Amino acid sequence: MHIVVVGLNNKTAPVSIREQVSFGEHEMKGAVVALRDEKSIFESVIVSTCNRTELYVVTDQPHTGRYYTKRFLSNWFGLTMEEIEPYLFIHEGFDAMKHLFRVTSGLDSMIIGETQILGQVKTSFFMAQKLETTGTVFNKLFKEAITLAKRAHAETGIGESAVSVSAAAVTLAEQLLGSLEDKSIVVIGAGETGELTTLNLYEAGARDITVFNRTLAKAEEVANRFEGTAHSINEMQCGLLRADIVISSTGAKRAIIKREDVAAAQLFRRDRPFLFIDIAVPRDIEPAVGDLPFVHLYDVDDLTSIVQQNMAERMKEAAKIELRIESAIAEFEGWMTTLGVVPIITELRDQALTIQLETMKSLERKLPEMSDRDKVVIGKHMKSIINQLLREPLSYIKDAAAKPDADERIGQFMDTFGLSEELFEPATPFEIVTSEEETKKAVNR
Repeated sequence: MHIVVVGLNNKTAPVSIREQVSFGEHEMKGAVVALRDEKSIFESVIVSTCNRTELYVVTDQPHTGRYYTKRFLSNWFGLTMEEIEPYLFIHEGFDAMKHLFRVTSGLDSMIIGETQILGQVKTSFFMAQKLETTGTVFNKLFKEAITLAKRAHAETGIGESAVSVSAAAVTLAEQLLGSLEDKSIVVIGAGETGELTTLNLYEAGARDITVFNRTLAKAEEVANRFEGTAHSINEMQCGLLRADIVISSTGAKRAIIKREDVAAAQLFRRDRPFLFIDIAVPRDIEPAVGDLPFVHLYDVDDLTSIVQQNMAERMKEAAKIELRIESAIAEFEGWMTTLGVVPIITELRDQALTIQLETMKSLERKLPEMSDRDKVVIGKHMKSIINQLLREPLSYIKDAAAKPDADERIGQFMDTFGLSEELFEPATPFEIVTSEEETKKAVNR
């Protein structure tokens, strides 16, 4: 069996393509079952988010699995292969497994170390498992990837440093003013950045948050999510009177907070410190505001240096996780190699237990005076002897499965123990397709 992942993400495809190849929540169940029902595919999981659509499959042959997965993707979204192929990435075997581990750990995300993707992968896997589109291989692989990601985030500092401008703004506010729980905070702008800033403030403990925006309804939508209040941007001067922190991120073409606005507010604030963080480009706050007494002004360039420093720290932690991933995949590949000899192991155990059962019956006929307790004790000892005798042979057959001459070693093993030849077939029982072109020909037959 082979593991293949076919997909596209923010690195390989623009948003105009990603939005065309994205599974809606209502169609995920049908899609993952339909994918599993494609020729040559035995297990399937689909991960679909705003930044990625990835189809994971277990297939009999890499070429056939790759082809039918791509064909499924193009058919499902009504696109031709030519339209979709330039934006796809394909990983097989070790690379496919490594990709999954990196995705769950947040190493393949736009923001290194983020944890949201882990929850999304878990949801996709559990859904597929419930629909029975996963089996022996994916049930183990996805659980291993999820477990490693959880441990990586708990045991390293991969998620501790702010690596987005909005998160860096909140970190800076905490560094300069301490706890945000008792601070009055104004957020100007309710777009994507403003919303993310409000979220980061709320998660940092801030509860007195006021959102100002040109469209009041949008300000209310964001504020209501985080127990805040909302106002039109036309009322911003009132917000300056009581704010300890102002974070601005609008799309205005010129400054919306001028030196005279802040100076007027200070007449009522007296000597209270005032922290301004401008994360807009072009800038929302006039640079001259920073010249006023008791005012501290930081712009996006100041935050960028923080982000770069924190990103360097995250990359160090990411390197530690990469080593864990390499080790986890090596263990998984070792487990995969033993799958082919499971029937042989089972047959050998059954053979030994049959001998034990027949011997026990013979003893009972020859020693009818044995008590039930005697039978139990003798039975346990016989099983112990069997287990000890089988320990080395079973260890050998598991190791043999990973050797270059596995076919020969396993054949000799079966001859030695008189096992059925039907348990082991050196050649794959599936149709072998040696190229993508041959796969296309097979489809058209």
